[in-house]
Amino acid sequence: MYTDTERCVRAVQSKDARFDGWFFTAVLTTRIYCRPSCPVVPPKVENMTFYPSAAACQQAGFRACKRCRPDTSPGSPEWNARADSVARAMRLIGDGVVDREGVPGLAARLGYSARQIERQLLAELGAGPLALARAQRAQTARLLIETTELPMADVAFAAGFSSIRTFNDTVREVFALAPSELRTRAARSAKPPATPGVITLRLPYRAPLNPSNLFGHLAATAVPGVEEWRDGAYRRTLTLPYGHGIVALTPRPDHIACRLSLTDPRDLTLAISRCRWLLDLDADPVAVDDQLRADPLLAPLVDKAPGRRVPRTVDGAEFAVRAVLGQQVSTAAARTHAARLVTAHGVPVDDPEGGLTHLFPTPEALAGLDPEQLALPRSRRTTLTTLVGALTDGSLQLGTDTDWERTRAELITLPGFGPWTVEVIAMRALGDPDAFLPTDLGIRRAAEQLGLPSTPAALTARAAAWRPWRAYAVQYLWTVDDHPINHLPA
Repeated sequence: MYTDTERCVRAVQSKDARFDGWFFTAVLTTRIYCRPSCPVVPPKVENMTFYPSAAACQQAGFRACKRCRPDTSPGSPEWNARADSVARAMRLIGDGVVDREGVPGLAARLGYSARQIERQLLAELGAGPLALARAQRAQTARLLIETTELPMADVAFAAGFSSIRTFNDTVREVFALAPSELRTRAARSAKPPATPGVITLRLPYRAPLNPSNLFGHLAATAVPGVEEWRDGAYRRTLTLPYGHGIVALTPRPDHIACRLSLTDPRDLTLAISRCRWLLDLDADPVAVDDQLRADPLLAPLVDKAPGRRVPRTVDGAEFAVRAVLGQQVSTAAARTHAARLVTAHGVPVDDPEGGLTHLFPTPEALAGLDPEQLALPRSRRTTLTTLVGALTDGSLQLGTDTDWERTRAELITLPGFGPWTVEVIAMRALGDPDAFLPTDLGIRRAAEQLGLPSTPAALTARAAAWRPWRAYAVQYLWTVDDHPINHLPA
């Protein structure tokens, strides 16, 4: 979008928050870059130039605006709606892969050379993987500076910087303030004192956002010990590269309040990325709802409660295991089966603020389970053990960077994997916005009540008009049935 100057100018002059994250406005006279909704008086048109990413702005010599905080904009919705190499690279960079594995590690995961990835990212985003990762490190550092009492040296290495000097230089360059000045400014604002070991932050999103199906679904399907709904917040444990964490996510009118407790602050970038992915916060709800509203049978559902998101997962392997446990059983039964696995194979954790007790077991932890101990039909046991084996040996990958169609083809070859299981994994674990569940019982009931075709083939043909947002259509169709997943818990 940043190449359409006229459209960008209109968005800036109207301070339209829907375009935050789509592009960034750099002001030639002040050498500052802003989000489109910046509250200051818009600059003259001839002084504006536009960039596709904060990293491109920083690379061109602009610093972040202190009023609108462009580093806290929602991410571009393009990276959620696409599965090409650039979108997959951006999701991996958001997960901190460049900081942990370097550019060669990023390229290896994508199956391209480092030079090819560099070329593709420069062409589309105006910055290479190192510059994009540097911009993200600066944002992580600012969060740690402003929300914790960590010494600056610890902040530098937790944010992914290789040296304190690089950390100081980057923070000064990006924010025009020294790290100590950022902390002093944050301390002046009227905020409650920080809880030791807890990072509190705001997760932005594009309005509207309907929390009912999003948090209702997560709460209704929560695995005891791993997830819970407490005091108006969805809480769960996280398995992270350097340790584990506990997150509490609370819906607010203009943001999601996030409280993170991490055993190692180096996991902050990935934890934030996983939470945003879980809640689908980088979606463009206006674009989605406008297309679905064009169908006269879906329009009343969209108008009644716009802004529905697709509830995802923090770990693709975890969700795949839970999807198998949920085959042809009720939500309550699926939770019971999962809770038994957690108790037997999950790593215990301490949760002083609530009732979380375990991490969900990794595929490696489940590799040694005895199928005979599972209270499941024999065919389901085979399905589960085969899935765990494929995840453990690496022949099946279910990360945010995986190719959607190739992974579908791999899943369908596993015993016991039918279209429903494959598509629900594609929707919630892989993040495909066009995943569709024509054989789902709730979808078939909704189709009958709304007058949509009831057979899977006919319904799929009718749903072609909803592409590429059929996963969001599923969320609206599920609301026809009065199920706990559609309501916030009391």
